[in-house]
Amino acid sequence: MASTKPNRLAFLSMPAPASYVAGLGRGASGFTTRSDIGPAREGPSAEVVAEAQARRGEEPEVDPEQFQDPDNEVGLFSGTTYEEDDEEADKIYEAVDNQLDSRRRVRREAREAEELAKLRSERPKIQTQFADLKRGLAAVTDAEWENLPEVGNLTRKKRKRDERTFVVPDSVLVGDREKNEYENSLDVRQQETGGFVTPAESGTLTNLVEIGQARDKILSLKLDQISGTSTTSGLSSSIDPKGYLTDLNSVVHKTEAEIGDIKKARMLFDSLIKSNPKHAPGWIAAACVEEHAGRMVAARKLIKAGCEQCPKSEDVWLEAARLHNNDDAKVILANAVQHVGQSVKIWLTAASLESDPKAKKRVLRKALESIPNSVRLWKETVNLETSPQDARILLSRAVEVIPLSVELWLALARLETPDRAKAVLNKARRAIPTSHEIWIAAGRLVEQQAIAESKPGDLDLVDRTIELAVRELKKHQVLLTREQWIKEAERCEEEGSRRTCEAIIKATISMDVEEEDRFDTWIGDAEAAESKGRIATARAVIAYALRVFPDRVDVWRKAAELEKNHGTAESFDAILSKAVHHCPQAEDLWLRSAKEKWLSGDVPGAREVLEQAFVANPESELIWLAAVKLEAENGEVAVARELLNRARTVADTAKIWMKSAVFERQHGQPETALKILSSALSKYPTFPKLYMIQGQIHQTAKDYPAARASFAAGIKRCPKDVTLWILASRLEEADGKSIKARSLLEKARLVNPANEMLWAEAVGVEDRSGVANQAKAMLARGLQECPSSGILWSLAIWAEPRATRKTRSVDALKKSADNPVIICTVARLFWTERKLEKAREWFGRAIKADSDQGDSWAWWLKYEREHGTPEHREEVIKGCIAAEPHHGLTWQSIAKDVRNAQKSTKEILELTAAALH
Repeated sequence: MASTKPNRLAFLSMPAPASYVAGLGRGASGFTTRSDIGPAREGPSAEVVAEAQARRGEEPEVDPEQFQDPDNEVGLFSGTTYEEDDEEADKIYEAVDNQLDSRRRVRREAREAEELAKLRSERPKIQTQFADLKRGLAAVTDAEWENLPEVGNLTRKKRKRDERTFVVPDSVLVGDREKNEYENSLDVRQQETGGFVTPAESGTLTNLVEIGQARDKILSLKLDQISGTSTTSGLSSSIDPKGYLTDLNSVVHKTEAEIGDIKKARMLFDSLIKSNPKHAPGWIAAACVEEHAGRMVAARKLIKAGCEQCPKSEDVWLEAARLHNNDDAKVILANAVQHVGQSVKIWLTAASLESDPKAKKRVLRKALESIPNSVRLWKETVNLETSPQDARILLSRAVEVIPLSVELWLALARLETPDRAKAVLNKARRAIPTSHEIWIAAGRLVEQQAIAESKPGDLDLVDRTIELAVRELKKHQVLLTREQWIKEAERCEEEGSRRTCEAIIKATISMDVEEEDRFDTWIGDAEAAESKGRIATARAVIAYALRVFPDRVDVWRKAAELEKNHGTAESFDAILSKAVHHCPQAEDLWLRSAKEKWLSGDVPGAREVLEQAFVANPESELIWLAAVKLEAENGEVAVARELLNRARTVADTAKIWMKSAVFERQHGQPETALKILSSALSKYPTFPKLYMIQGQIHQTAKDYPAARASFAAGIKRCPKDVTLWILASRLEEADGKSIKARSLLEKARLVNPANEMLWAEAVGVEDRSGVANQAKAMLARGLQECPSSGILWSLAIWAEPRATRKTRSVDALKKSADNPVIICTVARLFWTERKLEKAREWFGRAIKADSDQGDSWAWWLKYEREHGTPEHREEVIKGCIAAEPHHGLTWQSIAKDVRNAQKSTKEILELTAAALH
C-alpha cells in the first residue's frame, strides 16, 4: 500500500530559484576565487538581500551606533545634500555652545587657579623654595664669589680609573725571575757565623699582657696630668677624671633623621632671623637649635647677635644668661638692665646668680630703685632679711610705695605686735576697702588675741567683725559667692583659726539660697566639708542649720554622727542631750544617748535617760527593750523580767512578746517561754519568729513531733518566710529524714521562687548527705535561677578544682561585682595562693561593701591571726566592734545561740572565726 505522506526531501530534486545564494539565510554570501572554473561573479546587491529578507518576513538590522556621532551624518541624513540652511544652523549651534562655554569659563578658570595654588602650597617647586636665597645672592660681593670653593664630585659615582701605564723597573723583573730559583751553596757569612737565625731572646716574640699594662699606665698618667695630680707636670685642669668615662657615655649620638631635622630647623630659623632680625623669638629658637645640636659656641654667638638686634626683649637677655656660665651671665644681665631696666624677671635672675646674701640684697635694692612698685621685688627683698625689725622697716616702706598690695599689708601686720597690727589692718582697710582678705585677717587677729589673753568673751568680737566685713563689702559692691566664703572658712580652719571659720559660715552660709532649698543645701555643704577633712567647717554649717531647724531630727542625727566620727565622747553626749531635748519623739536619739552613757560606764545616767524617754514615749517598744537589755546586761534579771511584764501590758507588741520568750529561754525557763509563746501566738498568729522560737525549744528538748508541728503551723500561717522552711528542713535532717528535708525545700522553692537561701540550703542538704554530683547539679540550677547570688557563687567557686577557681571567681565578679560574699571569697582565694597583700586588700573591700556581714569580719580576723601582726588583728577587732554586724550565715547561728546570749561583739567574733573552715 502506497504511503500518503508528503516527501520532505522533494526540494532536493527541484531547480534552485533564480536569485538563490547558498548560506544567505544564515548570513553568509557566495563568493568565487580564481581557482574556480569560469569568471568570478558578484554577490547579491543590497536590494536583492532586502527583497529576500522581506519575502521571509525579516526586518532589516539597524546599527544602534550610527546615530551617536552628530558629525557623521549617515543613516537618516546620509542621502541628503549639505545646503546653506544646514551651514547656517551649524553656525547657530556653534554660537550657542560658545556662549554657554563663556559663562562657565570664569568659574572654571578660578577653580583651576585655586587648585593649582593649593598644589603649589602642598608640593612647591624647588625653584620656589630657594626664591629667598636667590634674592639674597644680590648682596654677595665679588670677593665672596672668588672665595667660593671648587665643586667636587658629589654624585657618589665611581670615577673612571686612570688608564695610564708606567715602565716596570728592572729590579722588579730580576726579583721575579729569581723568585723560584734554588740555592745550592752556602754564603761565606753563613759558614762563618753558623747561619742567619735570630736568637729567641732578642725580643721578637710579642708579650700582649705587657702591652696592655703599658697602655693602662699611659692612660693613667694622662688622666693624672689632666686633673693636675701628677707631680711631674705642673698642669692643672677642671676635668674630673672620675667622671671621664661617665661623660663619654653621656654623649648623645644623633641619628641621621635627627641630624636632618636639625639642618632643616637651622635653615628655617636662619631664614627667619635674616628676613626679620627684630623678631626676638626667632633668635631664641635658633640658639636653642644649636644648643640641641651640641654647638654651644654657635648658640652663644646667635643669642649675642639677638641681644644686639633686640635689646628691648627681656626673653633674649634671659636666654643669653642661661646659655652662658655664671660669671658671663652676670655681665650679660648687667648689660640687660641698661636696656630693659623695668624688667622684674631680669633683676630677679641677676639676684639668683649671686651666691652671697649681701650681694643679693644689693642687687634687689638696685632693682627697687628702678622698679619701686614691684610687689615681687619687695617680697624677695623682705625674705632675705633675717631680722624681723629690718623686715618690718622694709614692709613699712613697701606699703607706702604700693598701698594697694594686700599681701604686703598682711605681711606687715603679721610682723607687728597685736596692738600695732590692728592699726596696720585699719590703715590697710582704708587703703583697700574692697579686700575681704584684710577683714578676715582682722577677725583672725581678734581670735588670736582673745585666746592669748584667755578671754573667751572676746571671741564674740570675731562674729561682729566678720558680719561688719560682709556689710562693708556689699556697700563697696564686692559680692563674693557663698562657695568663695566657704573656701575662705576652710582656709581659716586649715591655718588654725576655727573661731573665724565659724564666724564666716555663720555670716555667709544663708547667702543665695532659696528658703525651700536651705536644708538640702546645708546638709550637702556639711558633707562636702567633712569629706575634705574640714570638720570645724562642717560643725559650723550643722550648728547654723540646727539654729534654723531645731526640730528636724535629720539635722540632729547628722550632728550626732559627725561628733561620733570626729568628736570626743563629751561632745557626742552633749549633742545627744540637746537632740532629745528638741526632738523628744525621736526614739533612736534617746537610745543612742542611753547607749553612750552605758558604754562610758555611767549606768545610772543611762537609766535616767531611759526614764525620760519613757515619759516622752510611753508606748515605744524600742525604749522598753533597751531598758530590759540594760538591766539584763548589768545582772538585774528580776528588774528586766518585771520590765518585760509591764511592756507586754503597756506596749503589747509582737516583738516584746518574742523578746520575753527569748529572755525566759536564755535564763533557763523553757516552760515559761512556751507559755508566753502560746499567749503570743493567740494574739499574733502571723508573726513567724514566735513559731521559730517555739519549734527550736521543742527541738532542743528532743521533742521532734512537737517541733515539727510548730514549724508546720508557722509555714501554714507564714508561707513566705524562708527561715521557717529552712528550720523545718534542718529538723527533718536532724531526725535522719533527708528525703523529707528535700521535699520541704522543694515546696519552699515553689512558694518562694528565686530565693538564694533556699537553693543554698538545698545544696547543703545534698552535700551533707554525701551526694556530690547531686549537689553540683542543684548548684547549677540555683545559679540559673539566681544568677547574681553571692552565696551560690561562693559555693560554686569552692566546688571547682583548684586550677579553675580563679576563672570561676572572674565569672562571679562579672555577674555581681559589689556582692560582699563574692569579694570575701576572692580574698580567700588570694589567701590560698599566698598573695597576702592582695588578700588583705580584698578583705577590706568586702567590709567596705557591707560592714554588717559578720562572716567577712571573722574571715579577716582568721587571716590576720595566721599572717598578720598584732596591730592588724587589733584593727580588725576594733572595726568589727564599731560596725556591730548582725548578718552572716555562721555569725547569726553563733550570735543567736542561747549559750552566747550575754557575750560581747568581740567574743562572738572570736567564736565565729574559730568556727569557720
